[in-house]
Amino acid sequence: MQDATAGYQGGCLCGQVRYVATQFEENLAHCHCSMCRKFHGAAFASFGSVKRENFQWLQGETELVAYQAPNGTIRRFCKHCGSSLTFAPSTSAIDLVEIALGSLDSDLALLPNAHIYVGSKANWDVINDDLPQYAEGRASRCLNTSQ
Repeated sequence: MQDATAGYQGGCLCGQVRYVATQFEENLAHCHCSMCRKFHGAAFASFGSVKRENFQWLQGETELVAYQAPNGTIRRFCKHCGSSLTFAPSTSAIDLVEIALGSLDSDLALLPNAHIYVGSKANWDVINDDLPQYAEGRASRCLNTSQ
């Protein structure tokens, strides 16, 4: 395991759950699907992927609750304060952890580089940047560029 003092640390609102991620993968995204909107109570949720060997729970892993949606996705959150911490798509490789970027304590060197599931975004959500917008995941049709 990586040195717990290095990397990006984060955790839940009440502080009972803490983690460290030593390196993020390049593709960070804003997800506009209806489940992310409902779970986060916001127009979208921002996630970044970390290889499992670059991720470690520092404390409180036993304080997490998992919700498995009908589509097989799994969302883990603190059972005390409800903070969303990780997400696992039903088709996810076992070696990746998707972290809710809002749970980080510090800035990231990388920025989100796409909007995903824009085909189901809220009608009151206006996207005002030039990032690629995918109807569903990154493998789907890009709505605003020639990709």
